Amino acid sequence: MIALLIFIALTYNIIIIAFIIGIDAIEIFTEIKKPKNKFSIVIPFRNERENLPDLLKSIATINYPKNLFEILLIDDYSKDNSVKIIETFTSKNTDFNISILKNKNTFGSPKKNALKLAIKKSKFDWIITTDADCLVPKNWLQSFNSFIETHHPIFIAAPVKYEAENSFLNSFQQLNFTSLIGSTIGSFGLKKPIFCNGANLCYLKSSFIEVNGFNGNNKIASGDDVFLLEKMTEKYPKKVKYLNSTAVIVTTKPEKTWNNFINQQLRWAGKSGSYTNNFTKFVGILVFLENLILIGLFFTSFFSFTALITLGVIYSSKLVFDSILISKTEKNLNIKSNYFQYLISGMIYPFFSVIIALTSLLFKGFTWKGRNFKK
Repeated sequence: MIALLIFIALTYNIIIIAFIIGIDAIEIFTEIKKPKNKFSIVIPFRNERENLPDLLKSIATINYPKNLFEILLIDDYSKDNSVKIIETFTSKNTDFNISILKNKNTFGSPKKNALKLAIKKSKFDWIITTDADCLVPKNWLQSFNSFIETHHPIFIAAPVKYEAENSFLNSFQQLNFTSLIGSTIGSFGLKKPIFCNGANLCYLKSSFIEVNGFNGNNKIASGDDVFLLEKMTEKYPKKVKYLNSTAVIVTTKPEKTWNNFINQQLRWAGKSGSYTNNFTKFVGILVFLENLILIGLFFTSFFSFTALITLGVIYSSKLVFDSILISKTEKNLNIKSNYFQYLISGMIYPFFSVIIALTSLLFKGFTWKGRNFKK
C-alpha cells in the first residue's frame, strides 16, 4: 500500500515538474506590430454595479484605434442599475463603439447564451471575452494584434491575475488561482493545453462557428472557456496558443466571502466530469488522489510511525515542487505571495480541494449570481 501511495505522489511530482518545464518553454512576447486586426470585445454582466465603473474606466484607456474594435455588453437580467452605468459611460464617450444587448435565454448556461448572442451580433473577425469584474490593460488589443500578426493563431489564451488585498482569504484564493494559471501556462508549453480563462480569451469568430461554438455543452452552467479550448485544440492543434506577456494581463477580484469562494469552486468543479481531453482528466484525478492521500496519511500518522514518515516525504516534496511552479508563475504575473501564508495554505488546501471535489460529486449543484444551478 505504501508503495502505491509513493507511486501516485511521484507521478504527481513528475506532472508538476513537466508543467515547470512547460512554463520555461513559453517565451515572453514583446513584439509590437502595426494595428491591423479588428476586435469585438464581449462582456456578459449581471448585477455588476460595483465593478462596471472600474471596468469601463480601464476600457477607456485602451491604446488602439477606436475604429478597429467594438464593445458588446450583454445584460443577463440584471436587477440593479448596471445598464444605467453603461449608458452614462457611453453618453460621455461617444467615440467608442458600444452596444448593450439583452440576454434572451437563461436555460442551461446563461453566460454561454449571452456570449453566443453577442458573437452572432459582432461585426469583426476576432472575438475577445472578459468579465465585468475585470480590469483590462491599455495595450491589451495591441498585444493581441501583434501576437496574431507574428504567430497566426486561431485561439489565444492569455493571463489573468487577482487584485488581492492582504487577508488570508484573499491570499488563499490567489495561491489557488496562481497554481491554476501555472498549470495552464505549463500545459501550453507541453503542447497539451488543459485550461484557460474566459476573462482573457481571443479567438476567430469563423473558427468558433466551425467548431459549433458551445454546442454539446450548452446545458452545463460553466465551462465556456475550457470546453471551447478542447474543441479548438482538437480541430486546430497547432493554432491554439498562449500569449505570455505582462502587457496583456487582465486583473480580476477574488471573492469577498468564503461562501462565495466555495460556490465559485463548486461551479468550476462541476464541469470537470464533462471534459473530453484525457490529459485534463488524468491531471484532475491525479491532483485529487494526491490530496486524498495526504489527508489519509495525516489521520493514520497518529497511530503509525511509517505513515508519519510517508506523510513527511510526500508532503514536503509536494510543497517544494508546488512552490517552484507558483514562483515561476508569479514571476510571469508580476505578483508575490506571502511565504508564511503559502505554508498555511499548503496545509489547508488538501482538505479544501477534496471537500470541494466530493461535494460537487455528491450534491451536483451550486449558487451563483443569485441563481441555483445544477451541474
